[in-house]
Amino acid sequence: MKLARVATPDGMAFVAVEGEQGGEVVREIAEHPFGEPTFTGRSWPLNQTRLLAPILASKVIAIGKNYADHAREMGGEPPADPVIFLKPNTAIIGPDVPIVRPPASQRVDYEGELAVVIGRPCKDVKAAQAGSVILGYTVANDVTARDLQQHDGQWTRGKGFDTFCPLGPWIVTDLDPADLAITTDLDGQTVQSSRTSLMIHSIGEIIEWISSVMTLMPGDVILTGTPAGVGPMTAGQRVAVTVEGIGTLSNPVVDK
Repeated sequence: MKLARVATPDGMAFVAVEGEQGGEVVREIAEHPFGEPTFTGRSWPLNQTRLLAPILASKVIAIGKNYADHAREMGGEPPADPVIFLKPNTAIIGPDVPIVRPPASQRVDYEGELAVVIGRPCKDVKAAQAGSVILGYTVANDVTARDLQQHDGQWTRGKGFDTFCPLGPWIVTDLDPADLAITTDLDGQTVQSSRTSLMIHSIGEIIEWISSVMTLMPGDVILTGTPAGVGPMTAGQRVAVTVEGIGTLSNPVVDK
């Protein structure tokens, strides 16, 4: 199932996206998308709605250096344990919403990633049981003010600006994330190309590690790390991240 959040002629709604590409219809979900959804009976053609970020998380937990080639391009070795950091939920935007480069930064980078959306409250989850707490998967861009990250010596400011966490276009619930192609294009040119099978720490291991520290809540988003090829974006460009089996998340870039 594809779960999305859309602006309709009647307001905002959680929906299930059905049908073939180009002729999709969205069916409105009553209340929330967690558990077995119930439907209101209302529906719209997808092209008569506007896709929003598929979820507004209470928190976004991200994994740093989870691909060996990216760890090395950043000047380090792959870490033995997952490196976690937080992005504020105010950084979340949806498809086609501009990524805004702040005046304080001279270098804002793209980082295409697979994202996990949590489906129920959980704590101390074992890796083997991680699938039972996952609602589904979406596409993310862990936008980073690289110069500020390096200047500060920690990552909160450099990764925390408004618009620095594009998510979308929807959440896919029935997906095996073990070996998916992930690519990032900048103005149509491929700049990142890898597979999720090259993650250092698996999704189960990541969820076990994070949930040993903090309680995860329905709708929380985990960014699973970016492969090599990260680089700067400038105003007027468009960045598109594609994950096999999910779709493409595309955003223009502007200066504030």
